[in-house]
Amino acid sequence: MIRLKDVEMEYPNGTRAIRGISAAIEDGEFVFLVGPSGSGKSTIIKMLTGEEVPTAGRIMINGFSVSNIAERQIPMMRRTLGVIFQDFRLIEKKTVYENLEFVMRAVGMPKKEIKQRITYVLQLVGLEKKAENFPSELSGGEQQRVAIARALVNNPATIIADEPTGNLDPERSMEIMTLLVKINQLGTTVLVVTHEKDLVNKFGKRVITIDQGRIINDSVGGYVGGHIHE
Repeated sequence: MIRLKDVEMEYPNGTRAIRGISAAIEDGEFVFLVGPSGSGKSTIIKMLTGEEVPTAGRIMINGFSVSNIAERQIPMMRRTLGVIFQDFRLIEKKTVYENLEFVMRAVGMPKKEIKQRITYVLQLVGLEKKAENFPSELSGGEQQRVAIARALVNNPATIIADEPTGNLDPERSMEIMTLLVKINQLGTTVLVVTHEKDLVNKFGKRVITIDQGRIINDSVGGYVGGHIHE
């Protein structure tokens, strides 16, 4: 569950990135966060992952208060989140299996559980035959599937995908978004940040539209009106 209440974010240089946002995303929801460049999307992601702390207001995510979280609690909070980036961020010198294993070892998972979980998530993303491949041997779409598998290995309550199709062609983009819908149907909350209007409109999900640091629309169905420009 994600809760934002009267959230403000002003950077040290005086830029007001977020201006009094309130929103709630319930457990098991699939939500698109859309808006033009500079609208505040990236700042929201940074606040949700604990990279930035809001200037005012309150953010709750999976039972943790991001606004006044203790330093020792940040790793526990992040464990409830799986984050997917536009640029994949895979470790080039590790195989697909080793990339996933690395994330699980970091949180102290036992060896037996590591093997079972990796086998499961690779099947889920359709890459069970690529476990021993290196990222450089995979297509862009396959690399993004590995990134999704990595976000899933520790069984997070929530997946945050930041422009997950930004580097992919339309066909691969559709595949990745369909996979995220499938993951959502298995019970994981999914928040997808994107500016790809056509893709959003194909799925008929809830869309939160942000512009100039404010929510200008929150409804089911797609982009609204002519507000969005990229």
